[in-house]
Formats: sequence, structure tokens, C-alpha cells
Amino acid sequence: MKKKSLSLVLGSGGARGLTHIGVINYLEEHNYEIKSISGCSMGALIGAFYAAGKLDAYRDWLTKLDTFDMLKLLDFKGSGGLVSGETLMNELEKILGNPTIESLPIAYTAVASDVKGEKEIWINHGSLLDAIRASISLPLFFTPYHLNDRDLIDGGVLNPVPIAPTFHDKTDLTIAVNLGGAVDNSLNSDSQDTEYSFSEKIVKHLKNIAIPASFTTPNNMYKIADQSFDAMQSTIARMKLSAYPPDIEIQIPRNLCGTLEFTRAEEMIEYGYAKCQKILG
Repeated sequence: MKKKSLSLVLGSGGARGLTHIGVINYLEEHNYEIKSISGCSMGALIGAFYAAGKLDAYRDWLTKLDTFDMLKLLDFKGSGGLVSGETLMNELEKILGNPTIESLPIAYTAVASDVKGEKEIWINHGSLLDAIRASISLPLFFTPYHLNDRDLIDGGVLNPVPIAPTFHDKTDLTIAVNLGGAVDNSLNSDSQDTEYSFSEKIVKHLKNIAIPASFTTPNNMYKIADQSFDAMQSTIARMKLSAYPPDIEIQIPRNLCGTLEFTRAEEMIEYGYAKCQKILG
């Protein structure tokens, strides 16, 4: 049977983006051929590792991390954000190498945001690592990334489900994974408590770092900013997908997990697989 070719659009949403791995795994196992990937933020990262043939290696690395390992990736040396991102990117380079986008076997576009220019930026050539770093620059958390004379931040600020880069693809269908789906009240989510617990661990681990109390209190500025960002992305995603609907949309509830809950990787991957199976199976 001939495989169905598809364009895959991977949205932004922090640790919820690990569901993208499950979606990709299902598609590969069920006669779909991914010919093109457009992604932003975590979607750009997962899409990059898949396009480079290193997604299994990334999954193996990620699922072995515990909270202490994650803390070691956070270098509080940022300017315009708490974390510079250098330590994280150095670790990702060990797995991915530093290929160019042009060398990838499938088409790839990462979407970032130029806030000064008030426009989204499509990165489809040059260093794959640069594309990832620019697209994952979550405001307040990561330092904006300077690339091609622009200071770039998270692509989800302007386009959390970047379907436009796939418009001219000659594929059988387009599948978009929206991580800003409606709240699922059936989920027993304690993500807010987990996020607070994680920030407490940051403080204990980095006692010599002056982290503002406004970042670590129960009703902290990070939680408010995170909730605001999720609400904004969800609203923008609905408008974008309404104007330019994909052939298939896979919605992931925005309360599935907290933005930084990467220690729940296996659970998120399994959820993504099951969700894709429910829609396509």
C-alpha cells in the first residue's frame, strides 16, 4: 500500500510538546510519510530532531533525566530572561550535532517571533541549532536569541500552530497538532503544584543565585505569566486554524501538564500516541 504523504504542523506548549513524539511514532507505524515539518517552540525542537533522524536518541536522553538533571541544564546567566540557554543547547548539540536545515532529508521550518518588527520569522535555512534556539525563547524564561540582526523570541507569541509554511507543500494531507486545546476537566492535573515545587527546587539548588521571591511564591509571577501565555496562544491558535484549517487537527488539552514538567516525558509521549490513534485509527 502506498504511504500517505503529509505535512506535519507541530505547535508550541512547553512540556506538552512531548506529545508530538507520540504523534510522530503513530504516524510512522501506520503508513504515513512525513514530507514536511513546520513547528514553533517545542514543536520546532521535536520536529528538528525528527527531521535529522535523531528523535529516538532525544527521547532516550530526555526520559533518563530526573529533576536534578534538569536543574543542571538551567544556567541563570540570562539577559532579558532568567536562563541563557547555553547549557541546554550544548547538551542538545551532543545528540543532534550541528547540521544545516538544507541538509535535512525533509523540508523543515521553525517559526520564531521578532517582537520589535512585530512579525513572525520563518527559519528554513542555516544552522538547525540556531533555528531551535530562536523558536524556543519563551519570554521571561529564556534570553531572546539574536539571529540575522534580529532579537527573536518564542514562535508561539505570534503563531502557536504555524500552518502557513506548509501551504505550498505537495502532500496528500496536512495534520496540525495544537497544544492549546480546550481544558479537559477529567484530567487529574496537579501541574500548578508541580510547577511551584519545581521552582522551589531551583531555589534550593541554586542558593547563591538571587532569584526574586516573585518567581517562587505560590501565586508567583511565573505562574501568572505562564497562564497568560497559554491563554494567549490558545486564542491565537483558534483564530489561525479557523482561517486556515488543516485536513486534520489533533488537539492536546492545555491543562495536560505544566510548561516545565519534562520529567513526565513517557506519560506525555503515550498520551500523544493514544490521541493520534483515537483520531486517525
